[in-house]
Amino acid sequence: MHDVIITGGGSVGLSAAVFLAHHGVRALVVERRPGPQIHPRATGLGMRTAELLREVGLEEAVNEVAVNMTGMTLGKITVDTLAGADLAALATTVPTRAQTVAKMDYTPARIRGTCPQNRLDAVLLDKARDLGVTVRYGAEVVSVEQDGEGVTTQLSDGTTLRARYLVAADGARSKVRSELGIGLSGPGALGPSMNNILFRADLSGLTGEYTFGLCEITDPAAPGMIITIDGKSEWVFHTGQEPSAELIRTAIGDPGLEVEILSVLAWRGRAQVADRLSLGRVFLVGDAAHAVPPTGAFGLNTGVADAHNLAWKLAWVLSGRAAPGLLDTYHDERRPVAVLAMEQSLLRMRDLRLHFDGGPDAPRLRAEAGAVNAPIVHLGYRYGATIGELPSTEDVALTLDGSPGSRLPHVWVGERSTLDLVGSTFCVFAAAPVTGLDVPVHVVDGWPYGTLLVRPDGFVAWRGEEGLAEALRRCTSGA
Repeated sequence: MHDVIITGGGSVGLSAAVFLAHHGVRALVVERRPGPQIHPRATGLGMRTAELLREVGLEEAVNEVAVNMTGMTLGKITVDTLAGADLAALATTVPTRAQTVAKMDYTPARIRGTCPQNRLDAVLLDKARDLGVTVRYGAEVVSVEQDGEGVTTQLSDGTTLRARYLVAADGARSKVRSELGIGLSGPGALGPSMNNILFRADLSGLTGEYTFGLCEITDPAAPGMIITIDGKSEWVFHTGQEPSAELIRTAIGDPGLEVEILSVLAWRGRAQVADRLSLGRVFLVGDAAHAVPPTGAFGLNTGVADAHNLAWKLAWVLSGRAAPGLLDTYHDERRPVAVLAMEQSLLRMRDLRLHFDGGPDAPRLRAEAGAVNAPIVHLGYRYGATIGELPSTEDVALTLDGSPGSRLPHVWVGERSTLDLVGSTFCVFAAAPVTGLDVPVHVVDGWPYGTLLVRPDGFVAWRGEEGLAEALRRCTSGA
């Protein structure tokens, strides 16, 4: 019997495998496709995802495959055609990436630019295999049954697998979720079907020294969005039009441009959250748990955080360090975060300024619309609290104040962050020594947040001066 089977070998499934292996649990990953997905999908990695990659030693590897946007990066631009745009003039209206990143003093992690999902998957797959994870391609889940001891899964190739727990990362149309009869809440399908066209073309003569993440094309003959894949010769054109090289030439504004279409992925946006993120010994992560529209880049990042939240809990229960009741907290903690991500993405779909406007009026616009600043969605949320209970919906540093349920505040201790010091286990942070505990205690000079008990995922479990040992017992017992 396997300890854990993961159905779905995309970014979230592979992340779950890496996080589990990091905690000493080698999962079996089963993926229905014949091999890794080569078509890039999501490209934006949030700072919380960067922190999680840093925890498992992948920050540098991901930076190596991410697009280098440390120079003149324009973020999102809107033009008639790319050829007709004055990128130099546009650059004067937006801060450089270095200026933007410099303000992120709430995190130690850094990703130098966008990272297409197929590149992220390659890094995760290599890491998973290095950690002893088996990834099996070409087999789809047909049925799932569970009992008091484990989960039995039938695959399309006739194989029967048995595991103590099953993690479903099998996408928005999750077979596992359907087998379990778990319902969905939310608007569902959004708008018409779209085409995601991966193409190759040398645009260096048009972009020069500048890079962008997204380039919205408003030419009525070829409306859509050009998305940077490598910043040089590979791009995606996202459009509702029929795919053709001529359409791409029109959008770019160069009728003589050599264009090679590499692949086309048809898709339709969805907004829905599973009514339950767990049932018995089965857990939903990523798109199986929540389909989030792409505006804001909240979907993939929320899914990776799902996997991280679940991995340490499974590892502690499997090793006997915690009671099974600890696993009940996965649904309780992650579903509100998924709902937040979906709602915030929908707000941004209706008004792109809520996400891309970095001007002085942006906080007011978000407040009027009920939107919160993107870093709050990525890592400023607090387990057990609503957005309205946070100190700020704009300044993420104010929300990371050491309160229980929030991510541990980042403080440099020499060359290491407090997040690095967590070490993927329970530990204590304090301004003075604490004795009598069987967990690491980190004493930080000038620590202003009180005595904190921190979970293996870097979230504050408890704050106070008395009752620390009892708090630790409750946290691991699942009570």
